[in-house]
Parts: sequence; structure tokens; C-alpha cells
Amino acid sequence: MTDVLPGAHMRAELISQPEAWARAADLRDGQALLPNRGARVAVVGCGTSWFIAQSYAALRENAGFGETDAFAASEAFVDRGYDAVVALTRSGTTTEVLELVDRIRGRIPTIGVIGDESSPLVSLVDEAVLMPFADEKSVVQTRFATTALALFRASLGEDLASAIADAEAVLAGTDDDGLRDAEQYTFLGRGWTIGLAHEAALKMRESSQSWTESYPSMDYRHGPIAIAAPGRVTWQFGEAPEGLSAQVEATGARFVQHPIDPMADLVRLHRVALDRAVVRGLDPDQPRNLTRSVILDA
Repeated sequence: MTDVLPGAHMRAELISQPEAWARAADLRDGQALLPNRGARVAVVGCGTSWFIAQSYAALRENAGFGETDAFAASEAFVDRGYDAVVALTRSGTTTEVLELVDRIRGRIPTIGVIGDESSPLVSLVDEAVLMPFADEKSVVQTRFATTALALFRASLGEDLASAIADAEAVLAGTDDDGLRDAEQYTFLGRGWTIGLAHEAALKMRESSQSWTESYPSMDYRHGPIAIAAPGRVTWQFGEAPEGLSAQVEATGARFVQHPIDPMADLVRLHRVALDRAVVRGLDPDQPRNLTRSVILDA
């Protein structure tokens, strides 16, 4: 019997992301099931899926497709006249998502974007966009999250060729320039990349038990910048506000901003998180206190 190296599943899944994005971009029938332009939409999920929902909501509304809100499934205010609810979940077994969809069943049209095609959510939603090719074995989610976002971006008319090329270039490289060894990480975003910042912080916490924080870029200077110091990293997804880099560097902290598609930059973070976990003797495929799906006792 061959021993499986720590993080082997996560590594295989993060490496496969560009291919999965391309498949999602070609999933025209699935994209057609998502709410039409002009519909008022709530997008719900838990953990990683909630953060991806935030990114989709910002992208959809800013693209002129209609008012779009994102909620943690446990805290969703869906009785506000929404035309549809999109439920995002890798496993399709998350308790809060199942309870929410069951509660609104027959009253508000629901579309599930689901990784596990055998999950109970498939039969609960009105329409199911199934992406079994993006499902994962690792508890720490990488591929499904970004592939769902690729699906959403393609459904809004975005061409993902540049994002895919950027991700391939990131994965072809081997040097992450010392990012693995920082004492602390703060992740920042603007607009749709705020969700990516929150997701990056969660990934680093889950995989390597690291001290991470995340904020909207413009809010960072309203207090959180106090944590910046030598040996710490402030990582911006997408374009940074004017003057922020200089302010962070004046604290002695390192400011990181890569001029690539932010989704591809999240792939870079995935690799940094994995490498940090492994060098600490941790296995992100089986992180402390976590399981693939949160199923609550009755």
C-alpha cells in the first residue's frame, strides 16, 4: 500500500483548476439555468460558498444583470421579493442550505450549483447545475469554489481565456517569493474581489492554522492597518487603492499585489497555503476540527 503524501488531494485539485474553469465556461446549458437578466436574486452558501456568492453577487449586479445579494445560508433574508435564489454548495449536504431551500420550496424558484450530483439538494431545487468534474476529495476546498465562480463569470458574458492563461502561468512557476513564511496575513479586495479576500483568509486558516484577516481594501486603513508590521503580509486581490501600497510598506509590512486576474491570484494563494501547511507538518486534506460538509445534528 502506497502512502499518500499530506495535501496530495489538495495539490492535484488546485493544479487542475484551469482545466476545470474551461469546462465551466463551456457549460452553456448550465449557465442558461441561472437567473435571467433583470431578475432580483439572492445567492446563498456557507463558508467558502458564501464568499464565492459575494463575488458573484457583485459581478452580476455591476454587470447590469439585476439586484443581487449574497447571504450566509444561516442568516439569509430571502423573503424580500426575490425572483430566484441560487444555492451554492460543493457537497449538497450542508444543513443550513438544505433547510433554507426546503423552507422556500414552492414559493421562490431555486437553482442549485452543486458538486456532488448524488446529493439530496439535487431533488430539492427547481433547477440543478451539476459540476461533478469540479468536486473534490480534500476537505479544504479549492477547485470547486473557483470553478463555480468561473461558471458565474462566463454566464455574465466574460471571456475567461485571460484568467485561465494567468492561472496556468502561476502553476507553471515554482517560486512564491517567500510568501509561505510570513508571521501573519491580511487579504484585501475591492468590489467582486472582496469575496476572494475573505476566501483567501479562510483557506490559509483552514489549511495551515495561520493568523489571517480580510477586509475591503478601503476599510483597511480604518483600523486594521494597525496590525501591519515587519514579517507580515498585506495581500491585495486586484487593483489597489491609490497610496495603499506606500502606507503598508511604511509600517515595515510587505505589500503584495500581482497584476493578473484575481481568480488566478487565488490559485497562487492556494499553493502558498498548501506549502505552508506541509512545511508545518499539517495535512490540509484532513484539517483540524473540519469535515468535508457541515451536517448538524437534529
